[in-house]
Amino acid sequence: MPRLLHIEASPRDQRSRSSLIARRLLDAVRAAAPRVEIDTLDLWREPLPEFSGAVLDAKYAVLAKAPQTPEQADAWRAVVTLVERLRRADHLLISTPMWNLSVPYRLKHYIDLATQPGLTFAFSPDNGYRGLVHGVSATVVTASAGDFGSGRDPRPDFQKPYLRAWLNFIGVVEIAELAVEPTVGPPETLAAGQARAEREADALAAGLLSSLAEAAR
Repeated sequence: MPRLLHIEASPRDQRSRSSLIARRLLDAVRAAAPRVEIDTLDLWREPLPEFSGAVLDAKYAVLAKAPQTPEQADAWRAVVTLVERLRRADHLLISTPMWNLSVPYRLKHYIDLATQPGLTFAFSPDNGYRGLVHGVSATVVTASAGDFGSGRDPRPDFQKPYLRAWLNFIGVVEIAELAVEPTVGPPETLAAGQARAEREADALAAGLLSSLAEAAR
């Protein structure tokens, strides 16, 4: 059975524009492919292990190929469980607002936990870094107050390139992106941006369904 993991990074629920578009995509999946298992990881409602102390020591033990203490092994198990949830997915749907030109700290926390040696990436002196998450595609839905797509916003956008770089680093190279912007401005501008995002979502849904169908074979 194909599996989709929705990583929800907005705490605003119904008011979040990125969440609205993500739900539109999920509704299309449910309607056309009811057998797809949808797992929602709400980063604001589910506890994430603290990346400190025993977890950090456990990571360095893995990097050094050294044995872990019992405390480190217990802490590492929580990270492994989180990563396994990601690796079981055939498709990742990430929906996130822009906070301070990048992503919310809860999404950064999740990425720091999920990016681990031996789990999502490998390193060797001869070959460098290599992603370990294979056969997984992704759709990234972002929202931002600025109109970055037009090229008229003078501020830097670290949100989209950061997520793209992270996914590539762990081995996810088939990525569809959809931006809802701007989310601040005159009502007619916001309505036009939302309508454009909805049209793009409807177009992306076909590709997403095709990707999940391929995973089911």
